[in-house]
Amino acid sequence: MSWKGRWVAAPERSPPPPPPPRDTYRVTPPPSPPPSPPPSPKSPPAAAASSSSASSSVPGGGLFSWLRGRRLGRGGCFVEPARDTFRAMTGLYGAIQPVDSVSPITRTHGAVFNLEYSPGGSVLTVACEQTEVLLFDPISSKHIKTLSDAHEDCVNNIRFLDNRLFATCSDDTTIALWDLRKLDAKVCTLHGHTSWVKNIEYDTNTRLLVTSGFDGNVIIWETDRCTEDGCPHKKFFHTRFLMRMRLTPDCSKMLISTSSGYLLILHDLDLTKSLEVVSYPILRARRTTSSSDLATSTSSGPRSAGSPCQQSDLSPLSEKHMVRASQREGGSPRNSLEVLTPEVPGERDRGNCITSLQLHPKGWATLLRCSSNTDDQEWTCVYEFQEGTPVRPVSPRCSLRLTHCIEEANVGRGYIKELCFSPDGRMISSPHGYGIRLLGFDTQCSELVDCLPKEAAPLQEIRSLYSHKDVVLTTKFSPTHCQIASGCLSGLVSLYQPKF
Repeated sequence: MSWKGRWVAAPERSPPPPPPPRDTYRVTPPPSPPPSPPPSPKSPPAAAASSSSASSSVPGGGLFSWLRGRRLGRGGCFVEPARDTFRAMTGLYGAIQPVDSVSPITRTHGAVFNLEYSPGGSVLTVACEQTEVLLFDPISSKHIKTLSDAHEDCVNNIRFLDNRLFATCSDDTTIALWDLRKLDAKVCTLHGHTSWVKNIEYDTNTRLLVTSGFDGNVIIWETDRCTEDGCPHKKFFHTRFLMRMRLTPDCSKMLISTSSGYLLILHDLDLTKSLEVVSYPILRARRTTSSSDLATSTSSGPRSAGSPCQQSDLSPLSEKHMVRASQREGGSPRNSLEVLTPEVPGERDRGNCITSLQLHPKGWATLLRCSSNTDDQEWTCVYEFQEGTPVRPVSPRCSLRLTHCIEEANVGRGYIKELCFSPDGRMISSPHGYGIRLLGFDTQCSELVDCLPKEAAPLQEIRSLYSHKDVVLTTKFSPTHCQIASGCLSGLVSLYQPKF
């Protein structure tokens, strides 16, 4: 389009100046560029000035490039959006206070053993000592319903499968499935354990329910084929002195803790295969390491006299299979077993019992609550997963390293205290006497990967909250709100929220 044509096409308030002579336009170009057209009615001068100032204040000429440069630290300013969120959440948790207690009118449910939020954070469920399950609205602190006869004995654990379906397990050896939309009756009852059922996990990939109990069995349940009479199940694994069982967030590993102080890890997990006692290969069997203890012996020292775990449940099996492991040349097979004795400060010679087991929400580490066999010490410990292959494929390598620890109050001896990670994994809520402690890897509540110490370092106390009149047994972070719940031996459930 010619220069003249552009002038004719533009809507003008006043007629344009006359064009140059035709012959001049044909022979040579004009000596200077044509004048800019006057501002149109749709583009007032103010808008043009605003656009000009915005363009001059945004490096690179665009908002998105400016934001990207800001995130990458260009121009002397580095702000990562995730870090801003971390700082905001740290400030909120720093201002957290006890705000309310939730309990039905008649408190006959006994001690609170477990707390679990629904994935959407709209329902808080409470597992109680006296056969009951309580449901509350954590936002309004209102009691929703009491499942009076949920089981025939203590309710130990609750696990949501999705936003409406959840499972409970009990000392009556059964597991029950419930639907939030119809709480008048169970969906079904699952029978298969022969002793107290203590733990429930759920593999979202295969839709398999995984339970463990004091009978030493880990059982797999096919929830897709449930009927009123139950659902198909099979025994997946067995070990003596089993305490707790957990799956990593990606369901690639299963961790099992024992009352004899051992931690078992099944690598490259395949829940579709049942494992006989001697069918799985043991790849490694040794004590976990720290930078100051790299040459520790394979097993822990002798148990103290009178301990309920005077004989190791895994040592003979470990010796039997270590020969096979030393001859292995290839990569790790599916469901390969690693046997560890986690290092606990002050417990090198007396042995310990791993009473609580949790996993970092991003799968970076495991969190243990350990008590000595004589119940005179209690520790909270964080162990980092060390991925990769050993220098020599045939050499044993410990896949956990102690990074942080702190000694606990050791109040309420004999009771299991369930601790937990925050949803982002930067904080730990731990029962501490008649309250809870919020712990961080450093005082700024940084990510674990940002503050890994060369040697085991103490967990930092961010805040202590005391609102109970009895020993706190369990605590839980809300998955969606800045809220923490705790339950105690006398049956009270307390809620904590920021208060300014």
